[in-house]
Amino acid sequence: MSSFPLYLLRHGAPETPGLLLGRTDSPVTAGGIDACTAQVADLEIEALHCSDLLRARACAEACGAPRGLAPVIDARWRELDFGEWDGRSPSAIDPALLSRFWDDPDANPPPDGERWSSLTTRVGAALGAIAPRPTLVVTHGGAMRAALAVLCGFAQRQLWAVDLPYAALLALRVWPGEAPAGQIVGLWP
Repeated sequence: MSSFPLYLLRHGAPETPGLLLGRTDSPVTAGGIDACTAQVADLEIEALHCSDLLRARACAEACGAPRGLAPVIDARWRELDFGEWDGRSPSAIDPALLSRFWDDPDANPPPDGERWSSLTTRVGAALGAIAPRPTLVVTHGGAMRAALAVLCGFAQRQLWAVDLPYAALLALRVWPGEAPAGQIVGLWP
């Protein structure tokens, strides 16, 4: 089977940056939307998918409008659910608990939050639902890292080294049916 380009775009800056925004549905700034549309202006895509959360959905709608593409909204592209920490500043969380989470988010998920393995499982399922054609997915930093784990076989600890600021764009080439099935062909902050 032939390969296809897959572009993963992190949503633009939310109105309240610096918080652990998982399931919290924070609006995106106008500048954040503009940054996303500028990132993808020259991409040739045939399909558009996004998280159901407003900060990703608004960016996806803006990216798709000039192309006549409406996004396929899929909750599997949501950010990691930070449970009791969701919507809070990292400085407001017990540093020891937060450190254990960053060291091993599967063994030490946030209280009432999601495990890393659950995130990679749902993102893997979302990836499996994408038809093999040039596709843009507007999503979140955690979901993008989970996609890299699924497609490229990166270990969770390696993924923290991948800097994904707001409006970061990853370009991958995907070979369906192979594991790991992806190859990073470009990173654009």
